[in-house]
Amino acid sequence: MLHSIANYLALGAIAFLMLLPLLWLVSTAFKAPTEDIFQFPPQFWPESPTLENFAKVWQTNPFGQYLFNSTLVAVLTVGLNLLVCSLAAYPLARLNFRGRDALFTLIVTTILIPFQIVMIPLYILAVNLGLRNSYLGLIFPAIASAFGIFLLRQAFQGVPKELEEAARMDGCSELGIWWFVMLPSIRPALVTLAIFVFIGSWSDFLWPLILLDQPEYYTLPLGVAKLAGAFSLDWRLIAAGSVISITPILTFFLVMQRYIVPTEAGSGVKG
Repeated sequence: MLHSIANYLALGAIAFLMLLPLLWLVSTAFKAPTEDIFQFPPQFWPESPTLENFAKVWQTNPFGQYLFNSTLVAVLTVGLNLLVCSLAAYPLARLNFRGRDALFTLIVTTILIPFQIVMIPLYILAVNLGLRNSYLGLIFPAIASAFGIFLLRQAFQGVPKELEEAARMDGCSELGIWWFVMLPSIRPALVTLAIFVFIGSWSDFLWPLILLDQPEYYTLPLGVAKLAGAFSLDWRLIAAGSVISITPILTFFLVMQRYIVPTEAGSGVKG
């Protein structure tokens, strides 16, 4: 009993230390201009919380456009990533063809290649395709990922073969098995991949930075960086912009996390 209590206390202390920077960011965003954010000892929560910083950030910068751009890019990236990765993972997991294992090994090894190495070829390709300063240009590098293919392949391999054989006996095509049997059976893996892809797309800074030079296509990370340059002496406004940028990520995770639960494979089969 005492051992369990000690473990919970230790985990709680670690969690508090991990959340402390986020809590300090939120505290700074709500502080009034008259409060000193550098005072010692530090004041953790503002005496008079205000929304003035958020209002000023929203009025002086097109954060609405930045929010729209980030949402559009993240949603399309998640949808296309789930589609392409699941279509690639299904034959690698359930079909037998020559070179399947070698192909899968080759795909997985690409995880070891940093994005910075392929960044220049991707940029040249995007320019040649006319994708510079466009939503499609922001999306196309993340349409598929080796991690997504690996994750969904492992999930597909866990689906009982009896479900697949029963669908074939009923005359279902391979595409129909993928859609009606396999995808509902691996819903937790799909949700997990969606969360990872959404967070990665939403917080991506490097690729939009080198691809965009028109502010109307800026995503929230670029907007916050621009905000830091415009208000370099007012950390309250920078903190307010940062809180605006991370709120959708937290909201998306809280909404989707309840779907990350083990499910019986057969329960997902549609009639």
